[in-house]
Amino acid sequence: MRKIFGYECKRLICSKFFIGIILVILFYGWQVLNRVTILGVSHTAPFSPWSYGDYLSRMIPLLWIGALFLLTFFTSKAEQRRKAITSATPVKPSVYGLVRFCAAMTGTALLALVVILLAIVFYGQMFNWYAWSSLLLPTFFTFVPTLVFALGSGWFMGHFKAWLLFLWMLLPLPEFLGLLNGSVFAERPLTLNVLDPAFSLSIGTVIAQCVLLLTGIALMAVSAAKSKKY
Repeated sequence: MRKIFGYECKRLICSKFFIGIILVILFYGWQVLNRVTILGVSHTAPFSPWSYGDYLSRMIPLLWIGALFLLTFFTSKAEQRRKAITSATPVKPSVYGLVRFCAAMTGTALLALVVILLAIVFYGQMFNWYAWSSLLLPTFFTFVPTLVFALGSGWFMGHFKAWLLFLWMLLPLPEFLGLLNGSVFAERPLTLNVLDPAFSLSIGTVIAQCVLLLTGIALMAVSAAKSKKY
C-alpha cells in the first residue's frame, strides 16, 4: 500500500500542472501580500489575523481549483482505461480508491502549505514578525473546511461524470460563505468598535464552516461506499 501511495503522490506532485499551480500561487500570493495585505485590512495590522485571513481567502480560489484538478487525474478517460490494469491487482478497488484519494489530499495539503509558507517568508522579511500562534485559528477555519468540502464534493461528482469537476471549478463561491470570499475578515473588525480587535468569529460563521466540513466528510464517506460497490 505504501508503494501505491508513494507512486500516486509522485505522479501528482511531479506533474506539470502541480508545478504550474505552485508557480501561480507564488506569483499571485506575493502580489496580494505586497499590494493588499501590507496595507492591513479594515484598519488592522498587516500581520493581524484579519489581514492574514483576508490573504488566505484571496488564495482559496486557486486552492479550490488545484484540489479539484488533482482529482481529475483519477477520473479522466485515460484513467478509466487504466482500471483494466489496476483491477487485476490483488488490492481491493475500494482500498485502491482510498489510496488515490489520500494522494489527492496530500497534494492539496502541500498546495495549502505553500500559501502558508509564502506568508511566513513575507512577514519575516518585511516585519521581522514570527508570532504565528495567533494565526493558527484563521488558518484552520479558512482552509480545513473549505478544502475538505472541495475534495469531498469533487470526489463525489467524479464518480458520475469527470466534466462535473471542471464545472465545479468555475462556479463562483457562494456569498453566504463569507469566510471563503473574505468578507468576514474585511467587515467583522469594523463592527467590533475596537482598534485592531482580537480575532473572533460569529456563531453563524462557525456553524457555516462546521456544516461545510461535515458535508465534505459525509460526501467522502458516500464516495467511499460507492467505491466498495464497484
